[in-house]
Amino acid sequence: MELAPKLRESLSKNPDKPALEFQGVWHTWGDINRYVQQINELLSEKHVPGNAPIGLVARNRPPQAAAILGCIAYGRAISMIYAFQTPETIAKDVTNLRLAALVAEEQDWTPEVITAAKATGTLGIMVSLRGGLSVGLVPGLENLGAGPHRPPFETPGMELLSSGTTGAPKRIQIPMAALIRGVISATLGAEPSDDSPPAILFWPLGNIAVVGLIGNAYIGSRMVLLEKFTVEGLVNALKTYKAPSLGAPPPVIRLILEAKVPKEDLASIQYAYGGSAALEPETQELFEKTYGIPIYWGYGATEFAGTVCTWTPDLRKQWGDSKRGSIGKALAGADLRVVDPETGEELPPNQQGYLAARVEVLGPKWIRTTDLATMDEDGFVFLHGRGDGAIVRGGFKIIPERVIDVLRRHALVRDASVVGLPDSILGHVPVAAIEKVANAPAPSAAELEAHVRAHLPSHHVPTRFIVVEELPRTPSMKVSLQDVKRLFD
Repeated sequence: MELAPKLRESLSKNPDKPALEFQGVWHTWGDINRYVQQINELLSEKHVPGNAPIGLVARNRPPQAAAILGCIAYGRAISMIYAFQTPETIAKDVTNLRLAALVAEEQDWTPEVITAAKATGTLGIMVSLRGGLSVGLVPGLENLGAGPHRPPFETPGMELLSSGTTGAPKRIQIPMAALIRGVISATLGAEPSDDSPPAILFWPLGNIAVVGLIGNAYIGSRMVLLEKFTVEGLVNALKTYKAPSLGAPPPVIRLILEAKVPKEDLASIQYAYGGSAALEPETQELFEKTYGIPIYWGYGATEFAGTVCTWTPDLRKQWGDSKRGSIGKALAGADLRVVDPETGEELPPNQQGYLAARVEVLGPKWIRTTDLATMDEDGFVFLHGRGDGAIVRGGFKIIPERVIDVLRRHALVRDASVVGLPDSILGHVPVAAIEKVANAPAPSAAELEAHVRAHLPSHHVPTRFIVVEELPRTPSMKVSLQDVKRLFD
């Protein structure tokens, strides 16, 4: 599979046909391709080497989507920069990355970022939606400086962001072979026609979800791009375009249920899938019962260049509900095992440890996560929380997910997050932030404490509770643990 030339062919094949819808406006393949050409020509005119990493302040908007497609189509390496941080932090990223060129919208070209780019000799490219897709140079950054700039990646590919759940998102280099694997898995069996429903993209383009954008462009499938997730925005897109499937993280599944979205609004969906975190069995069962839509949950990460473990229709047919709570079995091209957190040795079936994966296209190395898991005799994997988030309270180990699971069962709790705060005597103690059910009274600390105490040993009971309308989340809809801790400052 030659990704770059095939992508160039797809971008130029049907210039008058719709390609990408954003906020009710369709951009054609011709629009996207002209934009791609402009960026590539600008980089070439300014003598930016073809193998030099290009930075992108990643937002879910057409200019950034086109910039990504352009870099891949012309074999340029790209390094994502997290958009939802302070100008000072973006400037720090620019300083540390020493990029040959940086692509960003006007709102991200702050004085701090411009100063950092001048110091590193970075060419500044400003993209915009004003008057349609447009591209130009940033005043004062019109030429490539002396650098020294960052050297090329060891292997061609992209540098994508992790989800940023426990802190600032990390950059993970994904080689082209792994990117191709993700594109293949995202488009497997798809043969779009002019009247095929468009794909609906709302996962952040800065992380591994970018393979959805690249894959759909690769096969010439129309796309609808949402800048950020809302139940209303997603449901409107589903009703308008009759998408046959829904890819979503656990919070989206819960929010659809809580919003009591009418069954007919999801009538086009034949199945749902996801894998950014574990989905509690009760929520899956309720969703399937309410909407008659099967969920094929899985597990993946940016480090693995996509999904490595999942349920399939065949597995569901064979095992039914007998493996309730599992995230499925390893996919072809991936090996999974559970290892001892201390020694790294493989553990026997049903013994809890850290999940590790070996992905064929990434090489022979086993990549160990900090996700606690067990694997049964039949190869089905079960997640039990994150080991790096464990709270040690006076010698007792608390896995936050156990407490969160209990709190979610409370009738007035939509979602919860549990983190550890320093304690001069016990080392750390658990505290809980509660996202209450919309339009319902807030549960009191006393009833929340009694609820947890009724289900778990006393050392699991949080010492403090804070009730909020919405938990702070990353763009990928995961709860931001750093921001949760700030709630207790």
